[in-house]
Amino acid sequence: MGHDLIELEISEGIALLRLNRPQVLNSLNEPLIREMRSGLAAVSADPTARALVLTGAGRGFCAGADLSAGNVTPDLSVGEAVAQNMEEFFNPLVRDLYHFDKPTLAAVNGIAAGGGVGLALTADIVLAARSASFKLIFVPKLGLIPDCAASFHLQRLIGRARALGMSMLGESIPAERAAEWGLIWTCVDDDELMDEAMAIADRLAAGPPLAFAHLRSVLAAADHNTLDEQLDLERDTQRILGDSEDFLEGVMAFGQKREPKFQGR
Repeated sequence: MGHDLIELEISEGIALLRLNRPQVLNSLNEPLIREMRSGLAAVSADPTARALVLTGAGRGFCAGADLSAGNVTPDLSVGEAVAQNMEEFFNPLVRDLYHFDKPTLAAVNGIAAGGGVGLALTADIVLAARSASFKLIFVPKLGLIPDCAASFHLQRLIGRARALGMSMLGESIPAERAAEWGLIWTCVDDDELMDEAMAIADRLAAGPPLAFAHLRSVLAAADHNTLDEQLDLERDTQRILGDSEDFLEGVMAFGQKREPKFQGR
């Protein structure tokens, strides 16, 4: 598939995927989602790519769903059409990103609104420009609930009180406050965003792929495991990773006071 609505570059172990509909603040429609999923698949299949950076072109990261798309499906109510669109396009995109097999970083360069918030929060690490903001308009402006996994991430990251306030009031949350709340990793000056994002991605690309993959699943399991179950999972996971070549390399590098060279084996 050709890419007209995204820009995709892979260099020195880092894949940079940039949403490229700046005239509509990179709002999501079916063609853009198709290209994003194609781009993610291409990065996943490329053995030279060890980390992914997701960002937006222009002055916005992503303004959520493109409400002007005007998709009409015969014989379906509006609600049924919305649900079908989510099932066929939006939800698979979120699943692709959430289950992506390499570390992911979202560099939020401007407004993240609606589904754009969920998209950003689905990345492993979220970095935002100081002028960026996060805004959920589903409830107060549209009479809907947050989607694109925003309802999944919000309460886990910032607690029930802030999740409800952010969702029910629809107020714009500046990047600095988002970082203070723990909604994102950190914010930086606008002109430093991409340099810092690429520096972090470089660190991720040099990191241990096996441990990164297991880390995600272990942290996800902690949401529903008991303490004893989590301790057992930690034990079982360490057994697997302890037998890896990466662990041996890490121990050797530590003893030799050098940076490890992980190969994902």
